[in-house]
Amino acid sequence: MPSVDIGTFSIGDQASLVLIAGPCVIESAEHTLAMAQAVRQAAAGASLPAIFKASYDKANRTSVDSFRGPGLEDGLAILSEVTRLTGLPVLTDIHEVAQVEPVAEVCDVLQIPAFLCRQTDLLIEAGRSGRVVNIKKGQFLAPWDMRFAADKVASTGNNRILLTERGSSFGYRNLVVDFRSLPAMRNLDYPVVFDVTHSLQLPGAQKGASGGQPEFIETLACAGVAAGSDALFLEVHDAPEKAKSDGGNALRLDLLPPLVEKVSALAKLVRSW
Repeated sequence: MPSVDIGTFSIGDQASLVLIAGPCVIESAEHTLAMAQAVRQAAAGASLPAIFKASYDKANRTSVDSFRGPGLEDGLAILSEVTRLTGLPVLTDIHEVAQVEPVAEVCDVLQIPAFLCRQTDLLIEAGRSGRVVNIKKGQFLAPWDMRFAADKVASTGNNRILLTERGSSFGYRNLVVDFRSLPAMRNLDYPVVFDVTHSLQLPGAQKGASGGQPEFIETLACAGVAAGSDALFLEVHDAPEKAKSDGGNALRLDLLPPLVEKVSALAKLVRSW
C-alpha cells in the first residue's frame, strides 16, 4: 500500500502509527496553542508523529445557535501560529470550494467532512491544491464505495489521500463501527485513519447538541489499532464539559498521554506480526 508523506513522516505502508488530535473547534488562540503543545508532548512521549487538528468553522452544528468557531481568516491565522510555535502539521475542515485555496496556504491536510464526502467539486478542488486530502467516510456510505470519492481527488493527479472511518448510522442518534471497514478501505490502496471520538458521538442527543460515550474511547482506539489503522483521530479537550463543540464525545486531555502510550505499544506489536 502506498504511503502519504506529511512533513518529516509518512502515514501508511507499515510506518509508525500517527496521532491526529486536537479540539473540535478553535475556541481562542490561547486555548488552541495550549492544546497543540499538549498534543505535541503526548505524542513525543510515546515516540509517535502527530498532526494537530481543529476547525475554524463547524458548518454542520445541530442548532443554529451553536458556536461555530472564529471563521476562516481568524482561524487560519491561529492555525498558522500553531505550526510556527510547535512545528506540528495542521489539519482542518473545508466546506466550500472557495475555502480550498486559502486553507491550503496554511494547512498540511485538507479534511472533507463526512456529510460532504460525495461533493464532486469540493473533492476535485481539494485534489488540485496538492495538499494531503483526508476524506471522512459518510455515516451513510459503504466502505468500498469510498473508492469513488478517492477517485475524484485522484483524477487531479493528486494521490495524497487518506480515508477515515468515523462510524455508521445505527438507528436514530446512534453510530456503530464495523471494523471490517478499515481493511476494506485499506484495500483501496490508501492509508486509513480511524476517528475514534466521532465514532462515539450520539448525534443530536442533547437537546440541540450532540452527545457521546467517551467511556469507550480506549476500547475503540485499541480495537482500531489492532484492526490496522494507520492513524488515530481523537478530539481532545482540557475540560470537555465546557467545550464549545463536541464535548460530549471528547477525550479529557489528561487521559491522552496514557492512551497514546498504550496504543503506541499496541501498534508496534501489530506491525511486528
